[in-house]
Amino acid sequence: MNEKIKFLPLSFSWVAIHPNPKGVIQFIGGAFFGSFPTVFYRYLLKALFDEGYTIIALPFRFTFRHWSVSISLLREQKVLSQEISQIANKLNYPTEVYQNPENYFWVGHSLGCKYIALLELLSGDRWRDILRRCNSNADSQIRQIEQSFMDNPNLKRSIKDQPSLLIAPDISDTQSAIPRPLAFIARFLDSNNLGVIPTREQTLCYISKSPLFNLTGIISFDRDTIAGSEQDRFKDEEQRINSDVLWLIEYLKQGNLPLLHQELSGKHLAPLGIQVGNYVIELNPLTKFIQRIQNRPLERVVIQFLDKLSMRV
Repeated sequence: MNEKIKFLPLSFSWVAIHPNPKGVIQFIGGAFFGSFPTVFYRYLLKALFDEGYTIIALPFRFTFRHWSVSISLLREQKVLSQEISQIANKLNYPTEVYQNPENYFWVGHSLGCKYIALLELLSGDRWRDILRRCNSNADSQIRQIEQSFMDNPNLKRSIKDQPSLLIAPDISDTQSAIPRPLAFIARFLDSNNLGVIPTREQTLCYISKSPLFNLTGIISFDRDTIAGSEQDRFKDEEQRINSDVLWLIEYLKQGNLPLLHQELSGKHLAPLGIQVGNYVIELNPLTKFIQRIQNRPLERVVIQFLDKLSMRV
C-alpha cells in the first residue's frame, strides 16, 4: 500500500478517501484529543487507511447534551456518504462501497464510545420504552430526540448492521467531566438539570435493557484508570462499580454471540500517537511515551476485530 493518507475537510469532518476501499470507518475520539483527531490519532487512522478503509474522522464536540452529539453523527453519515461518492467518482475510485450501510464501521475511543452506544440504542424499536424503564424523567430526553429527527425528517435513525469497536470506553457523566476539586460544581449542575444527559447510570441502564449490541467489540488497557480495565474485577467494590470496561465486558458476555474483547498493555491514552520513523510518539504531554512500531499491538488488534465484526453482519 503506497497511497499516502490525505485528509480533506468535508462537512464538519475530515475524510481520507481510499482509492480501493473495502469499507468506511467513522472514528470519534475522546474529550480534547478528539477535537483534533487527524493530529492526535494520526498513526491509528493511517494504519486503518493502509489496511484499505476510507476514514471519516469526526471531531469531538464538547457538550453536556450527549444525545444531540450522537444524532449529529447520523447527519454526518448521511451527508458524507453522498459527498464522498461524488469525489471518489471524480477521482475514478470505486463508489459502490459507499452505497451499502453494512460497509460502514464505527470506531470510538474514550467518551466517543458513549456517543456510538447511544446510536446503537436508537437503532431498535423499543428505545422509548427503554428510556422510560430506566428514567422516571425520560420524557424530556425523548422529546429532545424526537425533535432532532423532526428537524431532519429524512434522517435514518438506525446504525443496525454497522459494527462498532469501542476502545477504552468511557461512559462519562458530569462527575467525570469536572475535576474532583470542583466536585461541588458537578453536584450543582446535576441538581439543576444542567449536567450531562444522559448520565452514566441512565446510559448503562439503557444498554442493559437493549437487545442490540451484538456487533460490538471492546479493546481495553490494563493500566487504564479512566475507563477501567478487566483487572478491576480484583479490586475494591468502588473501583468495580465505576469501571465502564468491566461493566461492558460482563454485559456483552450475556449476548447472543461470543464476547469480542482483548486487553492490551497501556493506559487510557494509548491510542494517541504519530509515526516518526520506526517509532510511534504518543502526543500526550503528561507521558511523552515513545514505542517501537513492532512492539505496538493496538492497530493489529483493531484490524483483526474489524474483520471479525464484518463477518457477523
